[in-house]
Amino acid sequence: MAPASGPIYFIMGVSGCGKSTVGKLLAEARSLPFFDGDDFHPEANVRKMAAGQPLNDFDRKEWLLSLNTLAKDHQLNGAVIVCSALKASYRRLLSSDIEDSVSWVLLDGSFQEILNRLKKRKGHFMPISLLESQFETMELPEAAIIVSIHPPPEEIVKEIIARINNN
Repeated sequence: MAPASGPIYFIMGVSGCGKSTVGKLLAEARSLPFFDGDDFHPEANVRKMAAGQPLNDFDRKEWLLSLNTLAKDHQLNGAVIVCSALKASYRRLLSSDIEDSVSWVLLDGSFQEILNRLKKRKGHFMPISLLESQFETMELPEAAIIVSIHPPPEEIVKEIIARINNN
């Protein structure tokens, strides 16, 4: 097995928890490229979610594999990738063959907190109606940096970096 190289940080959580905002700030702070997993969804997935239909495991598989390829392509120097990564099986696909390079960061908030955020969000394909299915699907990771969504994003990133530096 190849030695671990650049860190791949997967920022995970349900829609509306702040993955993109926190991910961009973390990437900037760590001088790493940033990738929003939503940008890699096939058009069929976007249409399905926009119509209020949750994705199933079959719908997600190719998307997750494409994000795994993206992570592998950036393994040498590292990257920050945001992706809901709701199930353990999804995280296994995302980190396949690069497990030693991957760190998981879960942005944690209550259903009501995130619902309130989604009600204020404009221009995103993910409808509020799918939030409940995301909470039902979420399997908490066994090994992750778990941070509250309560503080401002800059404070969340400071906490993530402090916890990375302590590991």
